[in-house]
Amino acid sequence: MADHPLIDGDHVQFEPVFMAAFVTVAPGTITGSGKSVAGGKKICVEGDEASVVVAGCNYVAPPFDTPGTGTIKIAKLGPDQLSLITTDSAKKIILKGRYFIAKFQVQQPAVDPKTSAPDPQPSYPGKGHFITTNFKITID
Repeated sequence: MADHPLIDGDHVQFEPVFMAAFVTVAPGTITGSGKSVAGGKKICVEGDEASVVVAGCNYVAPPFDTPGTGTIKIAKLGPDQLSLITTDSAKKIILKGRYFIAKFQVQQPAVDPKTSAPDPQPSYPGKGHFITTNFKITID
């Protein structure tokens, strides 16, 4: 099925629930490195998802209600987010698709205010989606 390829500067939106953690999410952007261009911007190819890093996000994970902080990244693209046929520089092209798997990496653990114990979880899985500005080109 044809979908819109992502281009440099497209937005990344993360869901605020990461398993048992509630994260104050901020949007990110993806940097395209493909040789092909759409609307004057580089196409995003497989591997460009690593350019999405949103640092300094606050979180709580009950009973750890004193907020901690961490960084959100894309852990894995969804099965509908890579081109099946079309490539750019021998890499699959990243498509808008539906959802990808995100990872919230704890930097400063949240704390249980009753016991002063820090959150023992080093990371939490979540999800997010892309918001593209490319509505002219579709590929499969």
